[in-house]
Amino acid sequence: MMRCLAVLPVFAALLGTACQRDAATESPAPAAQAPFPYAETSIAELSARMGTGELDSTTLTRAYLQRIAAIDRAGPALRAVLELNPDAMKEAARLDAERRAGTLRGPLHGIPVLLKDNIDATPMTSTAGSLALADFHPATDAFLVQRLRQAGAVILGKSNMSEWANFRSTRSTSGWSARGGQTRNPYSLQHNPCGSSSGSAVAVAANLTAVAVGTETDGSIVCPAAVNGIVGLKPTVGLVSRSGIIPISFSQDTAGPMTRSVADAAALLGAMAGRDETDPATAAMPGRAIYDYSARLRADGLRGARIGLLGNPLTAQADIAAAMDSAVQVLRDAGATVVAVEMPGDGQWEDAEQELLLYEFKAGVEKYLATRQTPVRTLAQLIEFNNRHARQEQPFFAQELLEQAAAKGGLGELDYIRARSTARRRAGPEGIDAVLHAHQLDALIAPTTGPAWLTIPGQGDAFPGGSYSAAAVAGYPSLSVPMGHANGLPLGLLFMGTAWSEPRLIELGYAYEQLTRARRPPTFLDTAPR
Repeated sequence: MMRCLAVLPVFAALLGTACQRDAATESPAPAAQAPFPYAETSIAELSARMGTGELDSTTLTRAYLQRIAAIDRAGPALRAVLELNPDAMKEAARLDAERRAGTLRGPLHGIPVLLKDNIDATPMTSTAGSLALADFHPATDAFLVQRLRQAGAVILGKSNMSEWANFRSTRSTSGWSARGGQTRNPYSLQHNPCGSSSGSAVAVAANLTAVAVGTETDGSIVCPAAVNGIVGLKPTVGLVSRSGIIPISFSQDTAGPMTRSVADAAALLGAMAGRDETDPATAAMPGRAIYDYSARLRADGLRGARIGLLGNPLTAQADIAAAMDSAVQVLRDAGATVVAVEMPGDGQWEDAEQELLLYEFKAGVEKYLATRQTPVRTLAQLIEFNNRHARQEQPFFAQELLEQAAAKGGLGELDYIRARSTARRRAGPEGIDAVLHAHQLDALIAPTTGPAWLTIPGQGDAFPGGSYSAAAVAGYPSLSVPMGHANGLPLGLLFMGTAWSEPRLIELGYAYEQLTRARRPPTFLDTAPR
């Protein structure tokens, strides 16, 4: 059945048509203030409890469904979860039966996972937050969802997101979709959760799920991870298949883990990664690119490391500068050498990136729509739908990026070919790789982004800037780990490396995380503390 979200008056205008699909639960939702028995519990801890018989997946899944009812739909009304899987309890019961019969699929066996709403997963819809696809039910799972199910994960539901992954308008508000309304930052409900994997980040931060999957083209995993106080891992493009994901750019798109710890990110990435013959990018994967990432969780992983500290204008803010100084001291005390470096040609890929995104969005979205039984089949039809439903779809911002993309030609045009070559070369070989090689570094660090900004409908994002674009444009991995707080709002430390360097980034990030333990659970304040 469909049920509209509870609305607080101050945010009523943000909700639009925000309704969600309920999955049946077996007992009433607890009060929002009641202690949650699985708060801040890791995959390893949950698995151990299921292994001893103290816990089962049915109980755990039911608890998360109740938590969503109490915190996401009532209480603070975070609006992070867009749709629940009506088969979640059945999936959990089946996995419990397998465990009792002696079959264990791996560390994710029986663990609930939320998926961003641009990832195909039956029997739910895939909409990218758009009302144009509100009735679209994909016939098959995305490749990464197939892998998660093979690994024993319970698909809990779909998370809200910035509509069309924030590629609709230059004045879009992160975390808003016409289908789901405005996702709210659990540390300060009036502040923004960043995007576009807003719902995945907020759900993990607020303990609405064990772990979640987000997607990123440029910052959409690591930015919401940082401002919501969690870990976000953006893999090398090609490590995780994109087949069955509503695209922006096949040059830059990837899915990745969003978790409360580096250990959970390692476990989730291990289940997601793999070659897929329907995604040519995975063919570039080196033979040894897929690891048991959990084997790289070394408390002494910083000893002997060489890390480049990138200069960044974000450190002009005193709180961010202090947090970075503290982080650098932790790294040095743990045995790492930290050297100050600059990114060659920093930002010189931006114009080329925007051009390639416009071309690739048109090509990728139209291919996705044309090969599925979707209500709209072309970008022009999508634009027309939004114009016909402007009150619901365009109450705060327009769709000029969709219109610019629709005006582009095919991928054989010289402007596109030049843009793609320029963007990747400047960000990768001439950017990240050049500085790593010049200083013989294992990784680069910088503040992921600044603290969350106030959500003001119609004014776009007061975005403070970010440090992740080079890795995104190059197709290289980045890992954001909680670093501290500014006025009660979380900050993240970003680790970046060359292609396929996920094992080393996990090693470094885990060691830093164990020394700092900077994550603090949110308290759902109406405004940030001072």
